[in-house]
Amino acid sequence: MRRRPQSTSAATTKPEVSEEQIAPSWVAQRPQRSPFVWLTLFLAIAYGSWGVFHYQFESLPAPLTAEQAGKRGFSEFSALEHVKALTQLGPHSVGSDALHQALQYVLAEAEKIKKTAHWEVDVEVDSFTAKSGANRMAGGLFKGRTLVYSDLNHIIIRILPKYAPEAVDNAILVSSHIDTVFSTGGAGDCSSCVAVMLELARGISQWAHGFKHAVIFLFNTGEEEGLNGAHSFITQHPWSKSIRLAIDLEAMGIGGKSGIFQAGPDPWPIETFAAVAKYPSGQIIAQDIFSSGAIKSATDFQVYREVAGLSGLDFAYADNTAVYHTKNDKLELLKLGSLQHLGENMLAFLLKIAASSHLTKVNTMVEEDNKGQSTAVYFDILGTYMVVYRQRFANMLHKSVIAQSLLIWTTSLLMGGYPAAISLALSCLSVILMWIFALSFSVLAAFIIPLISSSPVPYVANPWLVVGLFAAPALLGALTGQYLGYLVLHTHLSNVYAKKKQISPVIQADLIKSEAERWLYKSGSLQWLILLILGTYYKIGSSYLALFWLLPPAFAYGFLEATLTPARFPKPLKLATLLIGLAVPILISAGGFIRLAGTIIGTVVRLDRNPGGTPDWLGNVIVATYVAAVMCLTLVYLLSYIHLPGAKKSIVLSTCLLFGLSLAVVSLGIVPPFTKDTSRAVNVVHVVDMTRSFDEKQDPRSYVSLFSSTPGKLTKEVEQINEGFRCGRDKVVDLVTFSVKYSCWTFDDTDSGWSESDVPIMHVDSDTRGGERITQVLIDTKGSTRWTLAINADEIEDFTFKDAGSSEELVLVGDMSSVDGWHIMQFSGGKNAPTKFGLTLFWMKNSTRLDHKVEGKREEGTPLLKLRTDMDIVTPKVDRVLSKLPPWCSLFGKSTSPTTFSFLSNLPVNF
Repeated sequence: MRRRPQSTSAATTKPEVSEEQIAPSWVAQRPQRSPFVWLTLFLAIAYGSWGVFHYQFESLPAPLTAEQAGKRGFSEFSALEHVKALTQLGPHSVGSDALHQALQYVLAEAEKIKKTAHWEVDVEVDSFTAKSGANRMAGGLFKGRTLVYSDLNHIIIRILPKYAPEAVDNAILVSSHIDTVFSTGGAGDCSSCVAVMLELARGISQWAHGFKHAVIFLFNTGEEEGLNGAHSFITQHPWSKSIRLAIDLEAMGIGGKSGIFQAGPDPWPIETFAAVAKYPSGQIIAQDIFSSGAIKSATDFQVYREVAGLSGLDFAYADNTAVYHTKNDKLELLKLGSLQHLGENMLAFLLKIAASSHLTKVNTMVEEDNKGQSTAVYFDILGTYMVVYRQRFANMLHKSVIAQSLLIWTTSLLMGGYPAAISLALSCLSVILMWIFALSFSVLAAFIIPLISSSPVPYVANPWLVVGLFAAPALLGALTGQYLGYLVLHTHLSNVYAKKKQISPVIQADLIKSEAERWLYKSGSLQWLILLILGTYYKIGSSYLALFWLLPPAFAYGFLEATLTPARFPKPLKLATLLIGLAVPILISAGGFIRLAGTIIGTVVRLDRNPGGTPDWLGNVIVATYVAAVMCLTLVYLLSYIHLPGAKKSIVLSTCLLFGLSLAVVSLGIVPPFTKDTSRAVNVVHVVDMTRSFDEKQDPRSYVSLFSSTPGKLTKEVEQINEGFRCGRDKVVDLVTFSVKYSCWTFDDTDSGWSESDVPIMHVDSDTRGGERITQVLIDTKGSTRWTLAINADEIEDFTFKDAGSSEELVLVGDMSSVDGWHIMQFSGGKNAPTKFGLTLFWMKNSTRLDHKVEGKREEGTPLLKLRTDMDIVTPKVDRVLSKLPPWCSLFGKSTSPTTFSFLSNLPVNF
């Protein structure tokens, strides 16, 4: 009987065969692969990936005129008229005259809709002014803060069938915000959303006679100052009690496809949308990233979920995220078809759910005892189809795949024995080395770029540079790491095959190469299997990506490469195996990976939340790490084909050439890092600093500060402005919500354009020191209706806050949370908002009462309160600076940033 030796294959065992039996067939199939074949394969995959991205995210429907859409359809050209009218008003922030004009415009359009509605449809229009209120969000961007508001105005349209009285009890909310930050006209964020809602309301007013439920359109203000508009509506307006489902429209860029990035908790809305939307767009990976806090932002949908307990959908435009909250959020950059895409999807969705009897059954608070089993996993395919299934099904499917995969691997290892186990371990080592070298090479490039470029992030205006700057070194690193692993695996297999004396060295060498190639390919499946296990364990919705990158390549390998004939020796992998194995994964995920890369690049513009507080290389490292991770995850199968003779040298030379050319382009400044349409985010603030220590009185210190949320120094900008600025890190500016650690400042000509009568006042009215210390502080913000107050949480246990004029309690005693030792209170309101307040502080029992003395000198007191009041003022000095601001710079606004003029004051602990 012939003895059967152990084989290194994980799938089969092979008996001894003679060289004469295998030589003729083997020599005819010697493992060689020309560089041209591999390069063609790589280019085909790259082109296919880009094609998927373009079709999925760049292909937009043709815009329709009013005549083409008809009375019941959606017309983008009609909606664009609304965008044009709103953006012509310029920035319209809370409390501004421009916002009042925007509200009047929306109100006038709402009245037109009311007049032209179907005769069996009731359209009610309400101009609602919210009274003072306060909001404490449980989590997210505003955790640890109290958001106070007053005198906010909203326009609300309610559309319902005239002869269905029960419809008034159940309503669908469609919401967006009219207000913008002070730095932009807000074509994308969110005049485009308002325009879509107005056109939707017009169309719905012709359909609603067949509805079972009402549709409410909320045009709120105050979103940009902390989601105040949504909170005031939910807590104060009587119509809010009838809402069963909330839909929020947002933008973190301008135009493109508006996709779903938050859904739930009830899965019915997303399931219905997927069934009826004409151009469905949405990825749960965006929801996973957003909910993780990686993106520092928030939308009204958080209020609808946390405060009102509603389920629903959150849509957002996300093209060109670099223009977010800058001057470049303008109508000229809004792509045609963007509004048509969202409008047609929303119209079909609203027609379906407004006529559905299921709306009243929507579970407004999905119980957590199911541990998220009923939440939905969703993703679109090429923007044409949307796949939706419950988390419960995802768990079952994933666990089944995991169990079968582990069973196959266990069986293979048992059949292959000890040599197969070692081969598996070494192939895993190749994956680890691939990650190490890809990350190292790419991150090294991230550190080099700030040293040779005028800007640490020279690719913002030209994202294609990322391919040469980060993808090329990542590919080179991945190839290097995998090749080192290949050499170790090759050595092991050589020792195994050396025991087979009946095979000549020439054929042995070829067999070893083919065997190693197969192990490297299979290590890719193992990598994705591990990710699938982790994603399933932590119930991460986007773990479906691991499923698609595991199953098709494994199926292709099993179908085309595996054999049940033990006498066959390993042969080179077929190109068809790779093409068939990667077709589905690329179709499902390539567009999303590229889109996410663009989003990350865009957010680099506003990366530094404390200007100067993060290293210049940090943005590059984030981009480089993402690029390297995607390449390691997706190219592991492709790279396993490279190690046969003839391909590696040309690939190394090509990647090195591409990287070198990209560095040359950056260092020579051939392409600018920023342009007039993709600008650097800066702030120009006239600061009057009244902060003091103890009972000392401080004369006002007036200066203009220039700082940037975009990494990099401001040397070039200051030279062009030429207004006497000094730059450095020796003047830290505490703006209460954040600190500026690198800035440029000037004291020249800064005493005009403001009045000391506008300086805010914080006066201690009483200080009771009994068993519990209670301090009452009177605050007068003078002309400011936008201000931020920080309360020292190391000294103060809790507080109350009231309107001193009406004595209305705005903030009651509660669980005062804090971040970094401070509780932040942000206030924003309209022109009639109060400016005088009473603050009652309840001290900690072990609070600091006296300041310490250091070497006989009194140490500077720790602030008990810090106050920043923002004014709608442009002083002559600021006006000159803004007029000279380079075209590649833009003012940047957010809820925590100052406007163009701010007073700073404080109250020390030992007042």
